[in-house]
Amino acid sequence: MPTLGFIGAGPVGTTFGVRLSEKGYTVAAVADISPASAERFAKLIPGCRVLTENQAVADIAEVVFITTADDYIAKVCSGLKWRKEQIAVHCSGASTVQSLDAARQQGARVGSIHPCQSFSGIEQAIANLPGSTFGIEAEEPVKAVLTGMARALKGDIVYLSSDDKVLYHAAAAIACNYFTTIVKLATDLWGNFGKTSADGIKAYMPLLRGTLNNIEAVGFPKCLTGPIARGDVATVGRHLAALEKVAPQMLPLYRELGLFTVPIGQEKGTLSSDKAQELKTLLKGGGY
Repeated sequence: MPTLGFIGAGPVGTTFGVRLSEKGYTVAAVADISPASAERFAKLIPGCRVLTENQAVADIAEVVFITTADDYIAKVCSGLKWRKEQIAVHCSGASTVQSLDAARQQGARVGSIHPCQSFSGIEQAIANLPGSTFGIEAEEPVKAVLTGMARALKGDIVYLSSDDKVLYHAAAAIACNYFTTIVKLATDLWGNFGKTSADGIKAYMPLLRGTLNNIEAVGFPKCLTGPIARGDVATVGRHLAALEKVAPQMLPLYRELGLFTVPIGQEKGTLSSDKAQELKTLLKGGGY
């Protein structure tokens, strides 16, 4: 296994370092603009040294992970002296391997491996990483190296081109980040009937887990439930009226999501064409 070094000791870099070390990879060194972050990283990984210079990490590692914020990947990479056949890697979902061009121009090989996972904090990230799907952009032999890492972490793999990366990341943002936003908006509504957002979260966690289980177990469109799936036009109309009264700023979002939900209900077979048309008219602003 190649010797690894990390430049950047945030949640993503730390999680990869910890989990790959557990799988037998040697994580030799880490550097970070925050000494405290680098020290925390090293304490979690036996034998890892904290180095004060990025170049010192690159000098001893065969595979250098640049796990900084996306905007700094290219800058960090261009500030290093690379060896031929050395491997430069980043873990960004949206950035392509072009951000590592400075390494490639010096004869190093490049690639990226992005965990399709939520990194809200280091402890949670370390727990969640195994079993994730990893988006890999690389040519051989780097592709094989990164594939080996993903398999060691018991992950699924999707191979991506540079043209794929931004859309792949946008899709992940919709599925994860905007899901979080929608749940936040839903629980905020509880304040309008004398409850707290925390009450809403407690109530919705079993519902959300059940929804995720349904998506995994039966997939789309069968997993869809609720008034649109049933063709319950009257209920949707009452939803719109209630939101208009207490949270009119949410009406555009409700309408747009509803319009995207109608064809799923039709595909499921529980929403008739007539009811689908009624729902579309209502959601586009027509009367009921």
